Amino acid sequence: MINLLLAVALYASAPADTTITLGTVTVTGQHRRNYQMRSSQTEVQISREFLQQNFAGSLMQTLEGIPGVKAMAIGSGQSKPTIRGLGFNRLAVAEDGIKHEGQQWGDDHGLEIDQFAIDRAEVIKGPGALLYGSDAIGGVLSLYTNHVPTEKFSGSVQLFGRSNNEQLGLSAKIGGRLGGWFYRANATLIDYADYKVPTDSIQYYSYWIKLKDQRLRNTAGCERDGSVMLGYAGYNFHTDVRVSDSYAKSGFFANAHGLEVRLSDIDYDYSRRDIDLPYQWVNHLKVLSHTTWRNDMTSFELNLAYQNNLREERSEPVSHGYMPQPDNSLERRFDKSTYTAGMQLRRTLGNHELRGGLSGEYQHNRRGGWGFIIPDFETLSLGGFVMDRYTISENLILNAGLRYDYAMTHIHSYQDWYKTPVDGDSVYIERSSDMRRHFSSLTWSAGVNYSTGLWVMKVNVGKSFRVPIPKELGANGINYHIFRYERGNPDLAPEESYQVDASINWGNDDWEVQVDPYLNYFPNYIYLNPTSQYVEGLQLYNYTQAKVLRYGLEAQVKWQFAEHWQAHAEGEYLYARQESGEKKGYTLPFSTPWSIDTGVKYNFENKGKGFVGLSAHIVGAQNEIVPPEKPTDGYWTLNLSAGKDFLLGGTTLHVALHADNLLDHRYYDHTSYYRLIDVPEPGRNFSLMVGLEF
Repeated sequence: MINLLLAVALYASAPADTTITLGTVTVTGQHRRNYQMRSSQTEVQISREFLQQNFAGSLMQTLEGIPGVKAMAIGSGQSKPTIRGLGFNRLAVAEDGIKHEGQQWGDDHGLEIDQFAIDRAEVIKGPGALLYGSDAIGGVLSLYTNHVPTEKFSGSVQLFGRSNNEQLGLSAKIGGRLGGWFYRANATLIDYADYKVPTDSIQYYSYWIKLKDQRLRNTAGCERDGSVMLGYAGYNFHTDVRVSDSYAKSGFFANAHGLEVRLSDIDYDYSRRDIDLPYQWVNHLKVLSHTTWRNDMTSFELNLAYQNNLREERSEPVSHGYMPQPDNSLERRFDKSTYTAGMQLRRTLGNHELRGGLSGEYQHNRRGGWGFIIPDFETLSLGGFVMDRYTISENLILNAGLRYDYAMTHIHSYQDWYKTPVDGDSVYIERSSDMRRHFSSLTWSAGVNYSTGLWVMKVNVGKSFRVPIPKELGANGINYHIFRYERGNPDLAPEESYQVDASINWGNDDWEVQVDPYLNYFPNYIYLNPTSQYVEGLQLYNYTQAKVLRYGLEAQVKWQFAEHWQAHAEGEYLYARQESGEKKGYTLPFSTPWSIDTGVKYNFENKGKGFVGLSAHIVGAQNEIVPPEKPTDGYWTLNLSAGKDFLLGGTTLHVALHADNLLDHRYYDHTSYYRLIDVPEPGRNFSLMVGLEF
């Protein structure tokens, strides 16, 4: 009986789809139909088992197998998430209910989150602004690291590596529970070398760059992560505090950053594991507090967090334009602190499940270094929402919600630290003027879920918004990593989006078919518009707004054609068109082409779970471009994955192997960070993980 009560208490603090095992008591989550009926939006649940079996380097590269989810690679050690072609500040990444806040506006800034501390994840495709406010206009990636241990002591150790960049890593986790109290601790160490591409040279601005041993020099890096959590889980009360720290250092491909190799005394080919100038390092400190209380009819949740994101970008001090040679290597420094608070209340009244919440966030960012791209700023945002989920019957559920947000941004003025000749005089040019902007928006969402027999159908319509970020309002400088001069627009209006999402799912014991179409209209989409002008030797990009129409779909088929055999096919397509502005009739920059993943998997049982699978990743050509983009040819790669669990007494040994680009094809990703300078994607790569759970 005690075990049963404890299991119920744990289940009360866990998500609806969780499976919890305690002794002989097992509480199992919703089956497929009930899971599909949870929300009228398109949601995908990712288990810890999936993360282990599909390990591919960074977190987003691991999640790329999900239709509509892509990784924008940053070298070989980091990547940024995109959902249905939208990323950066159009996608919210949440950790244990708190929106992760770094310097996510940069193309070369990855996620500062330890992927090996994640227990499960959830992807929401389409607008998530109703719950998360601004920045969730394109979707939400929710990560959960607060699994409650059920044993007095348990843990795991994982060793992993990758062949292409000679990555080596170790991650260890321990946890335990005594009565209602529990604890967890996690540590991860990763080191990797310069990564290889299937070519001996690349072309940058008509200059041929030779590569030693086919490696991109100075793309090595390292990562150091750690976290500690302490909490209490009772019958209807749960609270925990988690402190995490993530540090990463990585080099920039030296030939891309102003062609330093031709000018520098550094021997970039001396070692493939050292990190020379130019490089970046970032440290992200996060303190989270999560508290819930619930009974049969009511639940209350309170989340508090503090985050500090400290980033430096260092380069060899050389003069640019009228700027004299600096006396140090600190090109840019960003120090951003974020304070977040949110609370939610749920109440069940008959067939109605009512939900309401309030949230607030304050950001404080200060810059440093001799290079300028964004000014100092503070932002304050406040929001509140109400939702109603009305169950008419087991097969028909309606939901609707309303949210109001207010945001204030204060951008500070900035002048160059050196003088520039202007009209016969020498002046300190003002890069950014003092500015205060206020924004408000009313957003809404409504949907319906309907099931009949083996069919589940749902539709969701809604309006989302996004506040212009300080970079879009006040940028005015050279971004050497992206090879352009960027200029903000202080008159930008909040970005709005109207979207219709639908989903049709059919499945039986052998087949499952799902199609997810969507339509997205932006009256005032914000983007960097390439111009024909050049400033300080680089092409000028201006932030502007335009009407944009986007639509597309994801489709997937799974077939269990024998007892141990399963085949699958997944595909996605996206269309985007500017309906106004200077580039009317063009698509959006870096639009993703269509793609298909298809393969076969064999699952076997022999003293543990195991599988082996072979798949093909097929990507179409992208000829829909915005000048000066270049078209990208289509390609395909052959990939292998395998995994096996071995039961060793009271422990479990996990072995997972993932092989990408088995045939070592040379190809280009249209959304790649280095696509602009003719750098192909990595060649053949094997990823191996060996883990022990005890």
